[in-house]
Amino acid sequence: MMALQGSEEIEEQLAEPEEVGDEDVSISPAEEITLTVGPGGEEDTDPLLLPWDRFSAWLHCICVVGFDLELGQAVEVIYPHHSKLSEKEKTSICYLSFPDSNSGCLGDTQFCFRFRQASGRKSSLGCFLDQFDRDAPVCLKRDQGHYYGYVYFRQVRDKSLKRGYFQKSLVLISKLPYVTFFHSLLKLVAPEYFEKQEPCLEAACNDIDRWPTPHPGKILVLPIMGTVMKVRIPTSYDKPGTSQLVQSTQNDNLVSIVLPTVHEVDLFTCFHPVFFHIQMLWELVLLGEALVVMAPSPAESSDTVLALVSCISPLRYCSDFRPYFTIHDSEFKEYTTRTQAPPSVILGVTNPFFAKTLQHWPHIIRIGDMKQAGETVKQMKVKKLKNLKTLDSKPGVYSAYKPFLNKDEDIIKQLQKGVQQKRPSAAQNAILRRYFLELTQSFIIPLERYVASLMPLQKNISPWKSPPQLRPFLQEDFMKTLEKAGPQLTSPLKGDWMGLYRQFLRCPNFDGWFRNRRREMMKKLEALHLEAVCEEDLQVRVQQHTEVETVDLVLKLKDKLTQAEREQLPLRPGTLTKLQAHIDSVILSLPDDLQGILHKPSTP
Repeated sequence: MMALQGSEEIEEQLAEPEEVGDEDVSISPAEEITLTVGPGGEEDTDPLLLPWDRFSAWLHCICVVGFDLELGQAVEVIYPHHSKLSEKEKTSICYLSFPDSNSGCLGDTQFCFRFRQASGRKSSLGCFLDQFDRDAPVCLKRDQGHYYGYVYFRQVRDKSLKRGYFQKSLVLISKLPYVTFFHSLLKLVAPEYFEKQEPCLEAACNDIDRWPTPHPGKILVLPIMGTVMKVRIPTSYDKPGTSQLVQSTQNDNLVSIVLPTVHEVDLFTCFHPVFFHIQMLWELVLLGEALVVMAPSPAESSDTVLALVSCISPLRYCSDFRPYFTIHDSEFKEYTTRTQAPPSVILGVTNPFFAKTLQHWPHIIRIGDMKQAGETVKQMKVKKLKNLKTLDSKPGVYSAYKPFLNKDEDIIKQLQKGVQQKRPSAAQNAILRRYFLELTQSFIIPLERYVASLMPLQKNISPWKSPPQLRPFLQEDFMKTLEKAGPQLTSPLKGDWMGLYRQFLRCPNFDGWFRNRRREMMKKLEALHLEAVCEEDLQVRVQQHTEVETVDLVLKLKDKLTQAEREQLPLRPGTLTKLQAHIDSVILSLPDDLQGILHKPSTP
């Protein structure tokens, strides 16, 4: 379960970041790792980084998947060559890198998929990579149990081949959910690769291995095959709903591409076929309901699933989701069985076979061709599941779900008016993203406020006693707070908010949220306890205790110091230095033989 921060901490996170110049681009108040940024925004050489470490900070590997008449889909190339993939992972990549045959994707197609990482493998770069997650928003942290596959698929007629078609995919495998960034990267690399083959791939990988590491809050200048990309990865300290635009500078004459976002998909384009039901879809995602998106192509399938997952941002979607799912997937039987209720997962599919296989699922979204996104959509009622016979059924939402909240007609009218006035898609997307953000915040703020009250008072934290425990989350106590401090304070929507909360408290999204918040609060308690220790006069305490007790104190303080560094506790600046000085002064007060045992004084 996730723990809440105190109100002061929440205000810090929601505060506007200070404006930064070109030379100091870190906005994270917790940033302790300082990167020396040289000309062009690149870090100076770090002697601790080995060849391919920088590459591994961005990608696990790059795969080329081709079609063999005898073998079917096969991984032809893995680069760098030392990259490790299990046979099961290779099989998943093979099947997920090609559209289903019914999709009829001629030309170039881009989409993404997500698959389980083989168990038992640990990265030797674990600690190195963890530092980038520290300041990342929860929805942009590395995926611990899954890989993302970002695909550039090319299918063109070629009479010289037996099959009559050239079919090949270039796939980037990464732990990072930077869908917009990696799709932009593929647009630069893939066409060159299809033209020049493996030497081009080697050159691209060597370029990536010279990139700065993906630190949130940093302006990153990324050269790739003669082109230069400029991006900024968001931090958890950014104000929700705002994007820190990458500013142009005088040195940008070599920059070809400036990406306004690394991860956001176009919500309006994705939801346009079903935008009369966006509020219901928000509830279904919030509650972790089993959802399947049936689409005509992997591109539309993956974009829609990613849009669904992101519509509850800044809340993290904690269940499984598969932007593109096939009948060959290793979880196919697990997710399509009728012997138990459908799992909490969002699947994106294109194969007509799923229309029958997933008929028992409670909520099905049928997406038509998104190319008509500029057209006016007729209002459609939510259809009954029994009306969904085939994948050719009309676009719409097939569900028996009754929303807890009353329908917000204002957002529908606003979007409809935009369609009629031919408002740019980017503007429609911004309106919809803001709507989802405000709806989610109205829902989460009462939970944040209640969980903040579970934090012990600072005056009850004694330096010489263990930190006090957090009070438990009691559902009925929380529900009582909603009468005076519920979502009605920030949202005009009426409806059964209480019922929505009760359902949410039983779903994986609440469990994941509360576990994370609880972990953060425990860290905050440890930090406050350590700061209290640092304010004490340790020499006075040492004089009141025996040598044995003093040695025990030194050992405990050393453990505290190690723990604080390992867990990256949210300490006031200078706390670790102060603690080290305390330890050194106590060691110096002991006899020489004990000083030798406890090591010489050092600085952190």
